[in-house]
Amino acid sequence: MNVRKSNAVWGVLFAAVGAAAGYGVHLLLPGLPWLTASLILGVLVGSIPQLRPSLDGLFKPGLAIAARRLLRLGIVVLGLQLSLGDIAALGWLAIVLIVALVVVSFFITWLIGRLFRLEGDQAVLMAAGFSICGVSAVGAMSAARGSDDKDTGTPITLVTLYGTLAIVVLPFLAGLLGLTTQQFGHWVGASVHDVGQVVATAQTAGAAALAVAVVVKLTRVLMLAPMVAIASIQTRRRASADAESTTKFPPIVPLFIVGFIVAVLVRSFVPLPVEIVSFANVLQSALLAAALFGIGASLRLERLVRTGARSLAVGLISWIVILALALVVVYVS
Repeated sequence: MNVRKSNAVWGVLFAAVGAAAGYGVHLLLPGLPWLTASLILGVLVGSIPQLRPSLDGLFKPGLAIAARRLLRLGIVVLGLQLSLGDIAALGWLAIVLIVALVVVSFFITWLIGRLFRLEGDQAVLMAAGFSICGVSAVGAMSAARGSDDKDTGTPITLVTLYGTLAIVVLPFLAGLLGLTTQQFGHWVGASVHDVGQVVATAQTAGAAALAVAVVVKLTRVLMLAPMVAIASIQTRRRASADAESTTKFPPIVPLFIVGFIVAVLVRSFVPLPVEIVSFANVLQSALLAAALFGIGASLRLERLVRTGARSLAVGLISWIVILALALVVVYVS
């Protein structure tokens, strides 16, 4: 085994340990989702000056593998949590409104990011994360566009921040708005970013709200495939228009997105035992937790601070707009 591969092993193991530690924190603080805890631990580790040499040296190759490949594997396995039958049960009006919500919130967030002059691909990555499915969407969109790694840290941090705030804020607002259990679940599924955050938020209103929230959320997740395909096509056209460009074209539909779609079809047409579905749910969470720890450990807070006010403002405005739009969808549905 050469030195690079050996370092990669150590980095992946370090990310796995971080994910396990994140799960431990989740057990101690059940209101804090496993994935969120893992990202926070990663950020804390990355903020310790004494660990920087190891993070940028020994562990760096493996952390990069965790942040990219494990994230993509987690997205594939996530497909086993969704079936076409669950989506159809929502009714055609609800499905159309959810699709419209994703598209509209994507462009609004992207426009806000451009108005605030976010650097590089941060605007489009934030749009994907806030409108579709949080960290998973940021990773998928980043792969489709060939984004620079430095552009992914801020969007991931912000979708985690505001998604975590939703766990506290939405139940409080639901009481003020007088939402029924079903309406609350629908609102959570239509507005909160990551699946883990949806579960943590919706379960505060009971099993009925949680069931609705998860189906609505996973319907939004299914929009990941067409949105990523569109982004890939645009990237290819942009590179083709540049006569001097040597950019390697990304696939129109990345392989892991194909895997996600296949997993959805398998869940839809193959009678999987409950045990397999439950194991897939745990595996998906473990893969994404390790990926988030790797991302957090590679994140440098001083870089976020430089554009912190603008980035935080974009995230806050987008979050409020999406909450309002999702509430309209709930009432119309």
